[in-house]
Formats: sequence, structure tokens, C-alpha cells
Amino acid sequence: MATRHLRTPIMHRVVEKNGLVFVGGTTCDDESLDMAGQTREILAKIDGYLAQAGSDKSKLLSATIFVTDLSLKPQMDAVWKEWLAPESLPTRATVGVADLGGTTLIEIVVTAHT
Repeated sequence: MATRHLRTPIMHRVVEKNGLVFVGGTTCDDESLDMAGQTREILAKIDGYLAQAGSDKSKLLSATIFVTDLSLKPQMDAVWKEWLAPESLPTRATVGVADLGGTTLIEIVVTAHT
């Protein structure tokens, strides 16, 4: 049986199954922030979501990052590298997308283990 955390009207933010933790697409609340600021806010949320499931960022397995402007990727990468220790880097893909709604610049999806 899966364990689900943080229900929203359309999904659960976190789902655990067989020692894996799936965190749904996470965006920032303050869309006025630049790419670095939005990234920091999202990563702080992910820290909390992983904690809900008894995990943490050192247990990340994979990440998919959606950005609306690939020219801003270096700003995101700098914050990402501050957040994670080199030995804890997961597999990762960064995908350019046309729109994430409003002035959202970035959305992150991660999978970790417990």
C-alpha cells in the first residue's frame, strides 16, 4: 500500500511506496523572485516534503527540472550545487518548456529513497 502525504485538490505532493519517495512537481509561491530565488524556495519546500516521508536530500535518486528560459539555467545550477553535497547528486534532466503558468520560471520533480 502506498502512503500519501499533503493532499491538494489535484494530487498528493508526496507518495511513498516500497522505500521510494516521489515528490510531485513543485513550484515557488513568490513568482516575483528571479531564477535563483525561485529555485531556493522550491528546494526548501522539497526539504520539507522529503522530511514528511522520513527522507532527505542526501537520498535523492533522480530529478527532472522544467525551466521556461534555458539561458537562466546557470543561476539554477549555482543554487542546486549549494543545496546538494557533490556525493549526493542524483541523476538529473533539465527540460526547457514554453510556459509553467504565470511568471513561474522553474518546476522540480524528485524521487528519493527512505
